[in-house]
Amino acid sequence: MTHNTELTPKFHPEITPSLEELQAQQRRLVFRRFTYEDAWALGSLLVELARERQAPVAIDIHRAGQQLFHAALPGSAPDNDAWIARKRRVVERYGEASYLVGARFRAKGTTFEDSSRLDPNRYAAHGGSFPITVEGVGVIGAVTVSGLPQLQDHRFVVEALEEFLRED
Repeated sequence: MTHNTELTPKFHPEITPSLEELQAQQRRLVFRRFTYEDAWALGSLLVELARERQAPVAIDIHRAGQQLFHAALPGSAPDNDAWIARKRRVVERYGEASYLVGARFRAKGTTFEDSSRLDPNRYAAHGGSFPITVEGVGVIGAVTVSGLPQLQDHRFVVEALEEFLRED
């Protein structure tokens, strides 16, 4: 049997970012301020990017315990909102991206679920929630996406934050 490589899709495993790269993202992606208007603009940017890619995601922005933005795109489901809440709680508790928190546990040879002592029904250290950090203030909220594989959720939020902060 011959194998035609031209017809076989090439598989390129995603390169998992290092802890250093994830920490650098957090140091870099900092706001001077974060208003209601900023939440609307960032959320709208995420919706625009998701629509361009036909990404089946739900998007959420919280600040100081208040939901400032939410959108559910075609293909998303109620489960995405549950994932958003669980990932956001990790950011609120640790002050770091949900993917970074999970990566720290994996780097120690364990998992968040096995070692955090937190209820996995309430907390998920999966990619997709990123802290909203304001200069001189610290973490005030989180922007969260759910619907893609966790690394893609993380990268999607980071990409939108990079674009938004470039324009700011």
